[in-house]
Amino acid sequence: MGVAVSGHRLARAVARAGQMGVVSGTALDTVLVRRLQDGDPDGDVRRALARFPDPDLAGRLLDRYYLPGGRPSGRPYRRTGLRTARRDRNADALAALAAFAEVSLAKEDARGPIGINLLTKIQLSTLPTLYGAMLAGVDWVLMGAGIPRDVPGVLDRFAEQGAASLRLDVADAPRGSEPVQLRFDPAEHGWDALGPLRRPAFMPIVASHALASMLLKRATGRIDGFVVEGPTAGGHNAPPRGPARTDADGAPRYGPRDVVDLDAVAALGLPFWLAGGTGTPEGLSEAHARGAAGIQVGTLFAYCDESGLDSGLKRSVVERTRHGDVRVRTDGRASPTGFPFKVADLSGTTAEPKVYEARERVCDLGYLREAAHGPDGRLAFRCPAEPVDAYVAKGGRVEDTIGRVCLCNGLAAAAGMPQVQKAGRVERPVVTSGDAIMDVRRVLKPGATGYAARDVVAFLTGVGEA
Repeated sequence: MGVAVSGHRLARAVARAGQMGVVSGTALDTVLVRRLQDGDPDGDVRRALARFPDPDLAGRLLDRYYLPGGRPSGRPYRRTGLRTARRDRNADALAALAAFAEVSLAKEDARGPIGINLLTKIQLSTLPTLYGAMLAGVDWVLMGAGIPRDVPGVLDRFAEQGAASLRLDVADAPRGSEPVQLRFDPAEHGWDALGPLRRPAFMPIVASHALASMLLKRATGRIDGFVVEGPTAGGHNAPPRGPARTDADGAPRYGPRDVVDLDAVAALGLPFWLAGGTGTPEGLSEAHARGAAGIQVGTLFAYCDESGLDSGLKRSVVERTRHGDVRVRTDGRASPTGFPFKVADLSGTTAEPKVYEARERVCDLGYLREAAHGPDGRLAFRCPAEPVDAYVAKGGRVEDTIGRVCLCNGLAAAAGMPQVQKAGRVERPVVTSGDAIMDVRRVLKPGATGYAARDVVAFLTGVGEA
C-alpha cells in the first residue's frame, strides 16, 4: 500500500471491524517527521510519542520537527538525511520510534490483530523498524519483494532484547569480499531494560510454492503462514518466470508458469492468504475452497475514507471508476528495484511520461537505492532514478536509468506529503493500484461519493451490510 496509504487510521478501522489491519512499514521515519511538520492537526503523532518508553528521544524529535500550525505554503519539508551502511544511532532511533508510533496508533481499540508490511528490498531501516513495531506490540510481520530468510531469527532475538544483524545485499561485490552486516542493539539505546517483548507471527509474501517451501526449510526461525500473491496485485509484482516477454505496451507478460500451485502450498501445513485479484466476495469464497485462510485486500481499501491516499486522488479515482474511465498497467521499467510495478494512469501524476520527463532527477529520500561496490572499490549506494551522471559514476549502466521513476517521492506525494524542490517545484504523485480497481464501483452505495473501510469488510464478508 505504498507510503502511508495503509496507515494507522486504515489499519485501525479494519481491525475495529474484526479483521487484520496492516500498516505499511515503508518510509515511516519520513512519514512521521512530515506529519509533525504539517502540524499534526489530529494530534495523533504527539499522542503516540507520549506513549513511547523513551520520553527524552520523543521530546528531542518534537523539538526538531514539530511545527504548530504546519509549514508555511511553499516551504520544503526538513529532510532526515540519506542512510548508509554506517551505524547511525540517531537514524535507528527515529526509525524505531516511527514504527512504534504507527503500530501503537493502529492498535487503539482494535478488535482484530495489527500487522506491519515491510519490503525486503529496503534493508537499511529494517532492523530498527521491526524493533519499534515490536515495542508497540505488533501482532504480525509481513515481508515481500525479496527473500526474508533471516527475519524470523531477528524477531526471536529482539523478543529477548538481544542484538540482531542482517546481511546487506551488495551488487558487484568482488569475490571473497567481506560481507557487510547491518546491526541493531536495543542496549545501545537503553531499551533492553524494558524487558522481554512478545514475538510477532511472521508471514512472508511469496509468488511460488517453491519459494514458500525454501523459506520453511532455510529460514532462521519460525514461519507462521504465507501470503500468496499473484501478478494482478498492486505495487511491486514478482517478475515473470522464464524468458522475458512483453505485450504491445511494454508490460511483462505472465503465463502458466506464474500460476502458483496452491495444493502444494496447502501441503506445507501452514495457513495462507491469497492476494491479487481476490478482493471480492467471490474471490473470498474461492480462496476458502482452495484451502486458504482468507484473502489480503489492498485496492478496495486504498480508496476508502480512512486510507492515507490524498483526498483529491481518491475522489478522482472513485469518480472515474463510476464511469469506467480508469486504467492500471504493469510497468516493467518504472521501479528502480527492477521489479514490475503497477501504475494507475491518472492525469497530473508521474504516470504521464511528459510529466515525469520534465522532472529534474533528485534522490533525496533514497529508500530504493541498492548497495554496490563502485569503480573505486568502495561501497556506494545508487538508484537508477537518481541523476544519470551520479548513477554511472557509481558503476551503474546508463541503459538501466531509462524509464525509471522516483517512487520514493512519487508515493510520498500520493499520500499528500509532496516535497517542495528547488525553484518551488512540487513533486507529483504516483498512484499504484491492483488490476481490480473497477471493483470500487461494487462497494459504492447509490449516490455516494465515497465509502468507509467497514463498507469494504461488509462487501467482502456479507456481515454488517446495511
